[in-house]
Amino acid sequence: MTSWIFQMTVMVLSTFISSSHSKRDKVLYCSACKAILDELNYSISQVDPKKTINVGSFRLNPDGTITDKKVPFARSETHLSELLDGVCNSMSDYALYVDPDTQHRQYRRFAPRSSGSSEDFPDFKNFQFDGPEASNNLKFACETLVEELEDDIISLLGQDEQNVQEELCYRVSDYCEENSQPNDEL
Repeated sequence: MTSWIFQMTVMVLSTFISSSHSKRDKVLYCSACKAILDELNYSISQVDPKKTINVGSFRLNPDGTITDKKVPFARSETHLSELLDGVCNSMSDYALYVDPDTQHRQYRRFAPRSSGSSEDFPDFKNFQFDGPEASNNLKFACETLVEELEDDIISLLGQDEQNVQEELCYRVSDYCEENSQPNDEL
């Protein structure tokens, strides 16, 4: 009897463990990674490039001076951390897009930006609007990625790298595959 209970317990636990380690949806997480960078780059572009912030230790040197330096605010660690706190709130502006020619699936922004013109509206016929559950899944994936990759995102965006999307989504996180189509329209 004890052996049977032990076997049942092991079987139930192994079922829960295997289901908790299931693979993540590559389309969802790849799209979330690209969407995060798209939203962050847009927010960075809206900041006045002349705006700076003082960084440094603010300690007095033996001669009575303070050593600090000014860095551009848009790509400062402080600003990027603030942006990361709210970046996932915009995931409701994204929906699953299926390319009619290749059947390639990815989440894309369908809502125009507040400062955008009416020409920014995409063709809605290839979007799949699956209700709030789909945007909640994308928001959850976004929050998961931000939590896992926050330091990498800040360091890559802070350096003003040219291929941040390729570096973060394809190499660091490994959610996007090299043979998938590049997403230039986010």
